[in-house]
Amino acid sequence: MANKFSDLETANSPAGKASPAQISVERAIGDLRRGALVILRDAPNQTATVVQAAEMATSMGLKMIAQITGSQPTLAITRNRAAAIKILNQSSNVLSLSLPQSDRSTFIHRLSDPTFIKDPNDNDFRALELERLTVIPESPGGIAEKAIQLVKYARLLPSIVFSRLPLAEVDQLYNFKRDNGLLLVETASIDTFANIRAQRLVKATSAKVPLADAKNANLIAFRPVDGGDEHLAITIGNIDISKPVLVRLHSQCLTGDLLGSLRCDCGDQLRGSIQALEAFGGGVLIYLAQEGRDIGLINKLRAYNIQDLGADTVDANKHIGFEADERIYAPAAEILKQLGIKSVRLLTNNPDKLTQLSSEGVKVVERVAHIFPSNPHNEEYLKTKAKKTGHLF
Repeated sequence: MANKFSDLETANSPAGKASPAQISVERAIGDLRRGALVILRDAPNQTATVVQAAEMATSMGLKMIAQITGSQPTLAITRNRAAAIKILNQSSNVLSLSLPQSDRSTFIHRLSDPTFIKDPNDNDFRALELERLTVIPESPGGIAEKAIQLVKYARLLPSIVFSRLPLAEVDQLYNFKRDNGLLLVETASIDTFANIRAQRLVKATSAKVPLADAKNANLIAFRPVDGGDEHLAITIGNIDISKPVLVRLHSQCLTGDLLGSLRCDCGDQLRGSIQALEAFGGGVLIYLAQEGRDIGLINKLRAYNIQDLGADTVDANKHIGFEADERIYAPAAEILKQLGIKSVRLLTNNPDKLTQLSSEGVKVVERVAHIFPSNPHNEEYLKTKAKKTGHLF
């Protein structure tokens, strides 16, 4: 089959528009990135809270939260971030911490951002006297945990400043929202956001783009109907979808793909996969907007700073408060389905890609190894991936 998908893409693309729930989450992402306050409501539990991303916290914003809710705000961080600042033996995924009476915004930034000070082991950091903090485990799956997931979607540090609304205000929430000019988001919408966004990808456009290592290449751009991050399918050569197609899933890496960073092997993996698809005679490279294992470029650069202090690539992400890998491959599975591809030979060293694609209904008939020589700058990085994330080298 020739490398033409135009009719197929249109036929298999989901129709319709983004739901109000999806739009509210997408708007909240933008508001949080601007430093605005957002209301989250957990309808089944009849609770609500006013939230601000901790990264964007200011003294004025903290005063506003206290003024409109009638209570002092609290900081919430992930268990991984708590462990990094020596708040140990915590079983909850999210912990809330009381704030001091003075210099609250500085306190918030020091606890939530490990790069706010040069060295997280210096005397200024220890002077925060963490043992005096009131630490409260938040309920699993509760409103604070959902709020942190929302700031993760915004590619901000995974910590929040929040204050719960009294029950009387929860009953009159829409009036409260209107009077204070704030966006209201249901926590149930956060739960379903990522998967629904993946399912509602639509083809935006396509174009022939001859590549240095693959002259017969076509780029197909996909965009979720809520207007979120765009992904690419790069089809190369002749593709027969009646047979397993050679496929590579590649997560965006600006530093490696574009700038030639030696800290990772991403650039080698990208160029090598294009060469492999061309040599095989055809296949698909799906280029996913998942910078830094889906923590975003700025957080990836923060993680690099932590690595420079001695942490490995996994522990650095956890030190900031993220999981070792935040990626989901539902968008890749949806793109493959829209291209009519039901079974693949997957070009990867990452077993998680095999597991996730299979769980999304894509049949993986074979893993094709994709290994490149290390260099002095990424040798430990590759060893860590093999040891801690199960990569197969």
